[in-house]
This record gives sequence, structure tokens and C-alpha cells, in this order.
Amino acid sequence: MTAVIEARGLTKQFGKVDAVADVTFSVQEHSICGLLGRNGAGKSTLMRLITGQEFSSAGEVDVFGRSPVEDAAVLARTCFVRESQIYPDSFRGKHVLRAAAHLFPNWDADYAARLVDEFRVPLNRRMKKMSRGQRSAVGVIVGLAARAELTLLDEPYAGLDAVARDLFYDHLLADYSANPRTIILSTHLIDEAARLLDHVIVVDGGRVLIDADADSLRGTAVTLVGGHAAVERFVEGKDVLGWEAIGGIASVTLTGLSDAERADAVAAGLELAPVSLQQLIVSRTRNTTQEVRS
Repeated sequence: MTAVIEARGLTKQFGKVDAVADVTFSVQEHSICGLLGRNGAGKSTLMRLITGQEFSSAGEVDVFGRSPVEDAAVLARTCFVRESQIYPDSFRGKHVLRAAAHLFPNWDADYAARLVDEFRVPLNRRMKKMSRGQRSAVGVIVGLAARAELTLLDEPYAGLDAVARDLFYDHLLADYSANPRTIILSTHLIDEAARLLDHVIVVDGGRVLIDADADSLRGTAVTLVGGHAAVERFVEGKDVLGWEAIGGIASVTLTGLSDAERADAVAAGLELAPVSLQQLIVSRTRNTTQEVRS
């Protein structure tokens, strides 16, 4: 596999704050990578660094083997869509799509027109007069129909209702299968997007907390439920992500259990339940926050 993005020690400081702190990772060609984390974790800053919209304070990032900063050849292969996208006051929906057709060499006008109908976008309405959902729909249409080799979506779909988001996810998967490219999807709607992802990068406090294949990550954690004393004995010395207790019953989320250890848990009378990707990430980031506070 070829790395489309390679970051090495990438850092971005705003005053005394490290928005991105000594980040090293790579994103492979023809993959859908989830860039996940809490609000303020550094996701948007990282995307701006990848697209050359911010200068790094230290370290470097290469896109298609080159620095993205002021490199027209790299940027022509890249589409970056944000929820907070700002348009000229006079721009209507049709002007956004017309501009996209000139910017992106792989633009599919027929596909864009079909998406306009499905998302019910009023193309003659000024962008500033559109609802949040309508502006979000314009953003996802650009992101999908551009078919850029590298597409970064910084939650432009967050304003869509549940039905429209599901439509977006279906189109993303179908068009990615037909026209493979590299997609980075920033979202806090982890459970909704989990089925889309090949790879997961979780950032917290500007640092990479998790960088893993999505399928392998899903199987790393488990929740054990049982009597408080039995649970406490079993988890001693193990990697515990979260613990809850009500009366004499305890529920613990942990990672790194072998098949033999899972069998031992069942033999000890404990119930095992799978942990969703969202539960795992919430547990990891919560633990990190507690460590910082302590």
C-alpha cells in the first residue's frame, strides 16, 4: 500500500497551546480513515495542516510525497470540505457546484445533479439564506462528486438530519467502491460512521491516542459483568478502561484479553459483551482526561 499522507512529529502551536502535538501517522491509499476525537481535540487543525491551510510549528507532513503548502499540484488532487465553509455573500448553490466543476478534474456533473435531487437542495437560493441542513448537503455533494484522490470531510454532514445522513453514508460507500480514493472523515457521530471506516485515528489533546485498523480495534475491548468480588479478582493486573458498580454487581470494560482469558472469565461466571467502537473511544479518551486531571 502507498501512503498518501505521512506526518512526522507534526506540531501546531497557538501561543502556548499545542493544538497538534508531535503527531506521527500515515494514511494509506484507497482507504476510509476516521479522524475521531472530542471537540477541541485538534481534528480540524490537523486537517488544515494536511491541506496546507496552516503552517506547522514543528515537524512535517507530506501529501502524495510532497509538502501541501502552496503546492498547486498537490492541492489539485485534494478536496477539503468543512461544516463551517464560508462562501461569498452573492453565492447561490448553483455557483458552488459551478466552481467545483472548475476546481476538481474528476468532477462528475451528472452524479452531482442526481445528488442535488436526492438531497433536495434549492440551487437558486443564496448560500447564506439556506438552512444549516441545506448548506451541509451542498458540502457533501461537493465532497462526493469531486471524486478527488484525497477527500477530507470535516463534519460537513453534521447539519443533516438522520435520514439525509444515512443517505450520505450509503452514497459514500457505494461511490468509494466504484471510484476508490482516500477519504478522511472527521466526525463525533462514531456509532453512525463506524461501518464506513477501514482505519481509525483518535486524537485527544492534540496527540494521537489510537492509530489502528478499524476491524482489529473493534475486537480489542470487552465488557465483563458479574459479582463485584469476582470481577475485581479477575481484572487485577489487566488493562481496565472503565468501571461501574451498582450494589453488588460490577461492569468493567477492558482491553487486551486473550481467548484463554475470555474463557476463564466465562468459567468464573462473568458475562462478556462486545464493546462498540464508540464505547471504546469514549473509554480511552475519558481515561486520558482523568490521568491529566490527576
